[in-house]
Amino acid sequence: QLVESGGGLVQAGGSLRLSCAASTSIFILGDMGWYRQAPGKERELVARFIGGSTVNYADSVKGRFAISRDNARNTVYLQMNMLKPEDSAVYYCSAPGDLRFGTRSTWGQGTQVTVSS
Repeated sequence: QLVESGGGLVQAGGSLRLSCAASTSIFILGDMGWYRQAPGKERELVARFIGGSTVNYADSVKGRFAISRDNARNTVYLQMNMLKPEDSAVYYCSAPGDLRFGTRSTWGQGTQVTVSS
């Protein structure tokens, strides 16, 4: 189970930090990441780990967002700086699962981020 928190309303240029707390060790959940979905749009990748250490960011958030994790707390974070109105969306945490550990793909319930101009 993944539980996101940290969303809210912020003015353009502001910052938010999202958290995704897992009910188990994130080590066995695969390359976790953050996605977002705005009204009327498809869900899109924001940032995710690849191969455990490399990070992939959407072009639209490069230089402004940073994904990190705390293995001891079983938590993945998304630090969002210099927020823009177009960043407004529901943000979802995702874990693809890992066949080596028998874990499955999982999504959180989402947390709303609204950036006012």
